[in-house]
Amino acid sequence: MEVLLANPRGFCAGVDRAIEIVERALELFGAPVYVRHPVVHNRAVVDGLRARGAVFVEELAEVPAGAVAVFSAHGVAPEVEAEAARRGLQALDATCPLVTKVHLEVLRFVRAGRPVALIGHAGHPEVAGTLGRGRAAGGTMHLVESEADAERLTAPADAPLAYVTQTTLSLDDTRRIVAVLARRYPRLAGPAKSDICYATQNRQNAARRLAAACGRVLVVGSPNSSNSNRLVEIARAAGAAAHLIDGPEEIRDEWLEGAAAVGVTAGASAPESLVRAVVARLKERGARAARELPGEAERVVFRLPRELQRGGSGLEDRGENGVGQNGQANQDGEQSVRHDRGVS
Repeated sequence: MEVLLANPRGFCAGVDRAIEIVERALELFGAPVYVRHPVVHNRAVVDGLRARGAVFVEELAEVPAGAVAVFSAHGVAPEVEAEAARRGLQALDATCPLVTKVHLEVLRFVRAGRPVALIGHAGHPEVAGTLGRGRAAGGTMHLVESEADAERLTAPADAPLAYVTQTTLSLDDTRRIVAVLARRYPRLAGPAKSDICYATQNRQNAARRLAAACGRVLVVGSPNSSNSNRLVEIARAAGAAAHLIDGPEEIRDEWLEGAAAVGVTAGASAPESLVRAVVARLKERGARAARELPGEAERVVFRLPRELQRGGSGLEDRGENGVGQNGQANQDGEQSVRHDRGVS
């Protein structure tokens, strides 16, 4: 049995940045550092940070006054920031700059007098934060989860509707929803560039290539990870039998029976160490050395918040390869150090 590895896979620049923010906060301020919601949606990452002194909470009310609090990579609504200020928290914002880009688009549309349709999944932290941004600015926000939702949208047909999207959606699903909105709303406006982030796009493309190369795919990622679930759906749509696993202990023997090749990929919040553990488990069951498929190179690096930068170490020392306050990434920068591909 051959093991094929998707390329790219695993951590993206936004996840790298969010994890490093928590790690750097622990170094500079000491434990405990409180994190509102899982900083990224991966059990192994959260457990590792918890072991170092991070305390994960659902609401800021659980954080002692004056403590250090980190907002997750998914972003927060303005009222969360206001609450942190009222309670004197030392707040650090780990929001992915590409999520911040969506927030800025919402504000631009709201200021132009447009109602906004947010394409995304109800209950996801990123969606909650984006809806909150628009509503706090006085905008009319509509959550659209499906083509059926787009068909049922009650805004008048002549409304100057705009749309934005959650950054971790399926490209194909999103295109179909936008097509329904465009048919119903002739004045529809959207972002100049897709809101679905580069890492999500690249990993979805890699999942399709992987599914075309082998009929069985394992996606490393936690059940609450939106982008990991989308990889499973995409691999299945391409004809593969695909399974989401949090780690090697979840691999079932019947998934491997008679397989000439098994593909392995990982969501953007899953560490490479889990991929290595999955490959090791497959080797225990008779697989040969893993082979990585060709794929897009990723060189995006996002800077840490200014208060966590320091001379002699950190992202600031990698040159001008980060992003500014507008969240625009320079893709000519160095590869993130967390993207270690040494699997054999």
